[in-house]
Amino acid sequence: MKKYLNLFDFSQEVNYKTEILSGITVALALVPEAIAFALIAGLSPLTGLYAAFVMGLVTSVLGGRPGMISGATGAVAVVIVALAQQYGVEYVFATVVLAGILQMLAGVLRLGKLMRLVPHPVIFGFVNGLAIIIFLSQLTQFQTADGAWLSGSTLYLFSGLVLLTMVVIWGLPKISKAVPASLVAILLVFGIVLFFGIDTRTIGDIASIKGGFPPFHLPMVPLTFETLQIIFPYAAIVAGVGLIESLLTLNIIDEITETRGRGNKEAVAQGAANILSGVFSGMGGCAMIGQSLINTSNGARARLSGIVAALMLLVFIMFGADLIEQVPMAALTGLMIMVALGTFEWASLRTFRRMPKSDVLVMVLVTLVTVFLHNLALAVLVGVIIAALVFAWDNAKRIRARKYVDEKGVKHYEIYGPLFFGSVTLFNEKFDVLNDPDEVIIDFQESRIVDMSAIEAVNKITERYLKVGKKVHLKHLSQDCIKLLQNADDIIEVNVLEDPTYKVVID
Repeated sequence: MKKYLNLFDFSQEVNYKTEILSGITVALALVPEAIAFALIAGLSPLTGLYAAFVMGLVTSVLGGRPGMISGATGAVAVVIVALAQQYGVEYVFATVVLAGILQMLAGVLRLGKLMRLVPHPVIFGFVNGLAIIIFLSQLTQFQTADGAWLSGSTLYLFSGLVLLTMVVIWGLPKISKAVPASLVAILLVFGIVLFFGIDTRTIGDIASIKGGFPPFHLPMVPLTFETLQIIFPYAAIVAGVGLIESLLTLNIIDEITETRGRGNKEAVAQGAANILSGVFSGMGGCAMIGQSLINTSNGARARLSGIVAALMLLVFIMFGADLIEQVPMAALTGLMIMVALGTFEWASLRTFRRMPKSDVLVMVLVTLVTVFLHNLALAVLVGVIIAALVFAWDNAKRIRARKYVDEKGVKHYEIYGPLFFGSVTLFNEKFDVLNDPDEVIIDFQESRIVDMSAIEAVNKITERYLKVGKKVHLKHLSQDCIKLLQNADDIIEVNVLEDPTYKVVID
């Protein structure tokens, strides 16, 4: 518990100017994103903004990854849209609270370590898919309200402002890093639009962000088993998607900053944030890779930037709505396009010829599932399953047996490679039961008995030798192998024979 209460590392050197300016930049970028995700879910824009404030503040204070930004996300929005349409916003709030409870349980049970099972090609595919989604989502800004593409002077003007934003973000760090380039770009485009009176789309054209402090509001749903049946499937998916996206984002930020976050602590923080979001009229969310990359690319490394971003977002909602609603969407579009370009793992394309074909397949498939289905949990799950099957297939082919007969006429089978469900067939093919001598030693010094299929295979091979009157010794079984065989003794008959000449050796 002490680790969870140790919120701030006071030994960490904090660049206050960078943290504060980066926080302001992130807050500006959060506004259109939160509004857009709330509208995707069929909810009020303030529902997304409140979620961004609560999620951002709680995870910045309690989270396991300083510098990472959380808020309302598209991954959660696409999960709850059907629930919102069918049952209404109160059921969404209840779902978010239940999802938060599930996430806190995952953190307390230390399930964050399961992220070790996610192979690198899956992370590459996940990141590339998110980059493409971020980029494609910005193309809607080049369309009118009825879905038609901009044309003529309107298109040229909007594209020019977007391009100017991108050039400033790309070029300014080469000159000076005193101020975050993304904030300079937004302020520059804002100033040009105001000074020349340019008629272009602004945040206010999407929706009003004016509101008060997030109201405390317990979800007004019947406390019945029927309600639980309705919300639990959605809550489980929201919890899973939120944890997967948050922990993968944590790993990405770890690589960028060359530091190590704490997955289980982040899971607890995400859960607490979702619970509070649900009772403060928010739609819930998780870590946001785009805003997190904006923050880290600006040089922010401490919790202060996330806290500033959340508090500035609240200031925008309560006091600065009239000003923030005038910020040109072109500036934020250019910023998000640069985020997409920076997020994409371009190095992964150069390794296509050097990576195993199975890894390339996993990476491409995860990218496609992420882009076309917008289901991040499914994309990661598919990638992990395929990678696991490929691993099992490769290891199934690696089981071998060195065979020789010693001076006493005893046949030795020296097994190497893992013995598990995938390699059982090849294992059985190694033995010549009928033509072997009367005494056989199967040596597992370079092998391991992994699962029930392997135990059954060992049992069957000893039975085959016993039926023809031959004696079998299992040699060099490791402690974990012996334990497996002993545990299985109540289920199947395990024929482990021991001869005084050949004692079983424990590793």
